[in-house]
Amino acid sequence: MDTIASLFSFITTPVSWVIVQFHKVYGALFGPDTGWAWGLSIVSLVILIRICLIPLFVKQIKATRAMQTLQPEMKKIQERYKNDRQRQSEEMMKLYKETGTNPLSSCLPILAQSPFFFALYHVLNSIASNDTIGVINKSLLESAQKAHIFGAPLAAKFTDSSSKVEALQASLTDVRIVTAIMIVLMSLSQFYTQRQLMTKNVDTTVKTPFMQQQKMLMYVFPVIFAVFGINFPVGVLVYWLTTNVWTMGQQMYVIHNNPTPGSKAQAAYLERLYKHVTHRGKVSRRRDKVIIKAIVAKGRDRNEYERKFINGLNKAGLAAQSDGTVVKSEAAVAAQTEDGAPATTAAAPRRQQPRRQTKAQRQAAKPAGGSPSLSKSDEPEDAKPAAAKKAAPKPGNGTRSKAQSGQRKGPQRPKSPSKK
Repeated sequence: MDTIASLFSFITTPVSWVIVQFHKVYGALFGPDTGWAWGLSIVSLVILIRICLIPLFVKQIKATRAMQTLQPEMKKIQERYKNDRQRQSEEMMKLYKETGTNPLSSCLPILAQSPFFFALYHVLNSIASNDTIGVINKSLLESAQKAHIFGAPLAAKFTDSSSKVEALQASLTDVRIVTAIMIVLMSLSQFYTQRQLMTKNVDTTVKTPFMQQQKMLMYVFPVIFAVFGINFPVGVLVYWLTTNVWTMGQQMYVIHNNPTPGSKAQAAYLERLYKHVTHRGKVSRRRDKVIIKAIVAKGRDRNEYERKFINGLNKAGLAAQSDGTVVKSEAAVAAQTEDGAPATTAAAPRRQQPRRQTKAQRQAAKPAGGSPSLSKSDEPEDAKPAAAKKAAPKPGNGTRSKAQSGQRKGPQRPKSPSKK
């Protein structure tokens, strides 16, 4: 580790200078020899570095999402040229060039942060060895050696011997308890950051080997941090724990406000956006306009959550525009949803069917002046015009008079002729 840290010795002077400047500020508040002054100086160094790395972090997010999108195409290339490694590499590079994707972009924040990490390790290791480094002179060296964080010196390690810890005016038990707690917190924060990335911000509609790799790293990275953490000084553990907490908070912000399309985080975001838009009737935030603009531009390629969001706006009488705004639209209310059901804002009252009257009720409703004309519903099914009716045979003489045939209504049961 000392050999690796010595390779970054060119940046130890800027790092030590930044720490000293922060120490002057916090030393005036808490005292120059306190652990608060030196510990907060290291925390402030982390925050300053991470603020400078925000553009790289944004680039990392875009590169990671682009790699997730390209996984199906990459798998096809691997299967097509599985026996030709050279052609496979050429096709991969061609795919990266066409899409403007760089696989190394997802590692940029870690690569850019590593020189500061090793430089800080070199500074703290020199403090433990009682050697001046950078702008840290003899007086600052003595002040840093006196600084303790919860009883553990900044330069002490979990693996240090009791004699070395006693030389720093501390107890070996205090050092190991403090370093063990910080190592556990460091590993847990790393695990939670990877876990929320896998469970909330991954497109669940696409199953790729990339997801399996991320799942493996979710368990491997905390173990690596725990193994190497026992060889880190307390000051470096403060640095690494702070940067992990920063990464976790930064990741939570991105997942909440700019989730990956098709992920569970996007479903939750669009649900919040739907409530906000339907309540206000407009889109007020710029980032919301960017999201809606991207959804509208997809057209038929929208995922399940995006289609649900657009259909919800239509049912509420709103229409999403290509510029990301939302306007009121009466036509959107009458638009049909994807399953073919009409999207109405209010349920229409059911039509009441008239009750069917009995024969006695119909006869009671007739006027006294004469017999009214029968309606279609009152007319018997077998009723026929009088001209088309034939006289039914009478038992006695074989015929019936017209008056008798007109007196009886409805179908008649024929009588059998009497036997003589």
